[in-house]
Amino acid sequence: MQAPADTSQTTPLRRLLKYIEVPIDANADYKNDHYTNRDLIPTPANRRTYTISSYFIYWCISGMCISAYTVGSTLLADGLSAPQTIGAIIIGAMCTGCLSVACGWMGERHHIGFTVASRFTWGMRGAYFPVIVRSFTQVPPQYSLMAYKLIGAGRVTLGAIIPGLAHMTHTLAGGVLLTKDLIGMIIMRIPPERLQRPFVISSVMFGGTLIGLLTWATTTAKGVGPLFERNAEPAHGSVGWAMMFGITAVLGSWGGGTLGQSDWTSPFCIILCATVGIVVTSCGEQILGALIWEPFALLAQIQEFYHDSSRVRAGVFFAGLGCVCAQLGISIVLNSVSAGMDLAGLAPRYMNIRRGAYLLAALGLISNPWQYLSKATTFLTVISGFGIFCAYLFLQLYLVCANHRAVAPFTGVMLADYLAVRRGIIKLEDCYIGDSSSLYWYNGGFHWRALVAWALGVFPTMPGFVMTLQDAKAYNGWIRIFNIAFFVGLAISFIAFWMICKISPPPGVGVGTDYHDKSRSLFAGPPIRTERLDKPEGEGEGTEQMVLSV
Repeated sequence: MQAPADTSQTTPLRRLLKYIEVPIDANADYKNDHYTNRDLIPTPANRRTYTISSYFIYWCISGMCISAYTVGSTLLADGLSAPQTIGAIIIGAMCTGCLSVACGWMGERHHIGFTVASRFTWGMRGAYFPVIVRSFTQVPPQYSLMAYKLIGAGRVTLGAIIPGLAHMTHTLAGGVLLTKDLIGMIIMRIPPERLQRPFVISSVMFGGTLIGLLTWATTTAKGVGPLFERNAEPAHGSVGWAMMFGITAVLGSWGGGTLGQSDWTSPFCIILCATVGIVVTSCGEQILGALIWEPFALLAQIQEFYHDSSRVRAGVFFAGLGCVCAQLGISIVLNSVSAGMDLAGLAPRYMNIRRGAYLLAALGLISNPWQYLSKATTFLTVISGFGIFCAYLFLQLYLVCANHRAVAPFTGVMLADYLAVRRGIIKLEDCYIGDSSSLYWYNGGFHWRALVAWALGVFPTMPGFVMTLQDAKAYNGWIRIFNIAFFVGLAISFIAFWMICKISPPPGVGVGTDYHDKSRSLFAGPPIRTERLDKPEGEGEGTEQMVLSV
């Protein structure tokens, strides 16, 4: 047994850092370091509590939410008819489902998440790049926008109990966010493998909201409303290009989430929820005389339309409560847990999923993103102090990284590496070795092939992106490419990475297993055999590597 360390000679800073290290499970065969902690190792059998029904409920949470309900608004605003919008949503959701299955394969076979999977594709150090980019798209802006929707749903729910609150015109500038984040922090105490019960409650509650709204709308309007009688009038180009833009919009909304499907691993829920949203909004226009896309705003108008009758207030309360549950669930599933996994990968010794979720909640509170979203000049004024050139670079980096069009090439590179190049075979233990003895060290910890393929996937969409910033009404070939950037970026990066690896094969192809051997620890126990692996010149040294034969 190792003697306890003498802390009398350590500095206060070292003692503090030791104190805040994340805990280690009893009898664990791993240790916390720069690449390993409890939330990054392959999920052990005793934590695999999810069943088929659990994953179905998870998909209901991510697909049946306010964001899915309102997705049709963008497509209709672009000039598509209601049937065409539903068609684009169906195609986009099915593409999302296919991507989810492909991206979740490594989670099902190797029981690892996106953070660890990035290491064999990008290198042990290069993996920080995709993890930071994905975290950057989830931290304050997206999280706080989810909070805004939850605030609206909560306000409607309370307004059904207290009618005076429903008609209150004075508001506080963001103080109400505190309620949401405190509730969210309570749920963040629950480990991901124990979230099934909250998911079930959220799914049932919001499902009831959808059924209630659809029944009220179609019965009162005696049909599906006027939106289904209008012809397509595309704002730019032909109906075909508008449909492609709609498909990309749907895929882009959930495509970033598919990149991390191995963190959890039904498009039907997205289709159902979006279709209900279109029908209810169409009927609502006929009944209330206005297009109201947000379900909580529609509920508030319904209560006012029926003059605060007790029966309507009861219905609005339960429907609003369903919206609250849905937003809490989606905030945990797609933001807190996923971002917590990413942040755990950035500092495994001190950060786990729970702490990452707390940090995300804090950033969501202090960022005040509604200020620069409502007034773009505020954001530009702040960064202008760094100089025009630096401000321009900062803004471009922010917009590129926060846009799903930059995430698509990450997906293409990861799928090409895992499915086409390595054929699902990886040496999992080397994903936790942070030196040149790892197969995935490449050039100083960075994989140049992945970076080149990603850049090639992003570059074709940049001209259209810049033109859109300069003139929102502009429309040409580059902007068409930009509008379907998810398909373009994914396809180009996939093909580019595969071709580069054909010309210059990376080390370790074909070495390892196509599944995680649950009977053998990655961090202890004798290897099965050894063989010499010759790495390409300049990518580490030819070293004796432990590999598994299957």
